[in-house]
Amino acid sequence: MNRPTIITCAVTGNITTREHHPRLPVTPKEIADAAIGAARAGAAVVHVHVRDPETGRGTMKLEYYREAVERIRDSGVDVLINLTTGEGGRFRPSDDDPKVAAPDSTLTHPEKRVAHVVELKPDICSLDLNTMFSGNAVVINTPENVTIMAKAIYEAGVKPELEVFDTGDIHLGSALIEQGVLREPTLFQIVLGVKYGANPSPQTLAYLTSILPRNSQWAAFGMGRNEYPMLAQAWLLGGHVRVGMEDNVYIRKGVLTEDNAQLVTKAVHIIDELGGVVATASQAREMLGLGPS
Repeated sequence: MNRPTIITCAVTGNITTREHHPRLPVTPKEIADAAIGAARAGAAVVHVHVRDPETGRGTMKLEYYREAVERIRDSGVDVLINLTTGEGGRFRPSDDDPKVAAPDSTLTHPEKRVAHVVELKPDICSLDLNTMFSGNAVVINTPENVTIMAKAIYEAGVKPELEVFDTGDIHLGSALIEQGVLREPTLFQIVLGVKYGANPSPQTLAYLTSILPRNSQWAAFGMGRNEYPMLAQAWLLGGHVRVGMEDNVYIRKGVLTEDNAQLVTKAVHIIDELGGVVATASQAREMLGLGPS
């Protein structure tokens, strides 16, 4: 708790919609502007998904990632860019034949899931270790596919942020470290509050952090109304934190946030009131062992 706390802002995700919040960022410009605003409010890292501007749905199109990333980089704001690789990992069985994918399944080759990372070379990218039921589909991340993605990520000079949703995901991460697939020191992101995943409670978070590999840095966040309670718990346990409209669209009960920047501002306030210090992007780079921007 004596070292600065890194705040990540996940500005849009792929599940939240404008039915949840009318000002959810959707276009590459809106996503970039949200990331820039979050950085100015105190986020050292911005976690970026992109969406199809016409449908609002998550997409893997390189052109949208390129525009969003270039706008953030051209803004002059110092912030670490963290691109998702979560797209392309969902499978929904068809009703007629469960072994055949339903039309809305997105499961694809692992190389395609990291193509934008290889091309754009962000500071960080997510690497999901979970296989679980989520929404109306199964998220599938086999050890073989994770291995392929990790190799491409490291070859691009990018640091993977290991997304874990339950104990088994951490055990997989530990096994991949032992096999040399993942390089220490690792960075874990603990996700709490996804249905059928880890329960958002102090006891759960304390246990999950207790089984992390020894040479790991970590952050954690809670979904929905658990965003700020789990932020405080993560800080108390010595971790970094995350907020953003991917995870929660309310600034307080029943009140929609103005934007991502307001969520970050509240996170800064909570950390300050607890006696902590918020990391700058430069400090975050040093703590995470990343090169200069």
